[in-house]
Amino acid sequence: MNSDPRLVILSAPSGAGKSSLAKALAADPRFGISISHTTRPARPGEQNGVHYHFVDHASFERLVAEEAFLEHAQVFGNRYGTTREAVESLLRAGRHVILDIDWQGARRIKALWPEALSIFILPPSLAALEMRLRGRGQDDETVIAGRMAKARAEIAHAGEFDHIIVNDEFAEALADLKALIAEGRVRRPLRCDPGVYAPTGA
Repeated sequence: MNSDPRLVILSAPSGAGKSSLAKALAADPRFGISISHTTRPARPGEQNGVHYHFVDHASFERLVAEEAFLEHAQVFGNRYGTTREAVESLLRAGRHVILDIDWQGARRIKALWPEALSIFILPPSLAALEMRLRGRGQDDETVIAGRMAKARAEIAHAGEFDHIIVNDEFAEALADLKALIAEGRVRRPLRCDPGVYAPTGA
């Protein structure tokens, strides 16, 4: 399907649109999303084996002991992991593999798989990110404050990635992603003011 299928790492703070971009890429048959294992409960509408492989803590620890994971991490009290088989099966099928993981997982994958393409998705600003989180209507003030604090910490690691894309207009960000994966370059130069991502003391 692809003459040179690639392993592509997508990372971003919660609310930056990473998962939506990954799903949009996966709608193209040239791409496939590696389905992670997690210990968190399924949310309404989520299906086992489609959104995640939902497992209990004992099963997750067994996979860790078997060294089945390329990377695994704890996020907001839950465990997440990417198995080697999930990645390699998609590559064998000739598809670009999308990993939707955090910066810690990205660091581990790059150590094991240096040729992987790592891309960090930024929101237009921290203010825009907070508006998106509030617009979901899913979290209370304490949770939002925690996600914003975590977002600032995650954005501090954006410079570790091969490329950065600002998700301001979704269609443009998606086009940039596809061009970057296919051609190794983005369609437009990165335009962002580092000051909009600086800590505000909040």
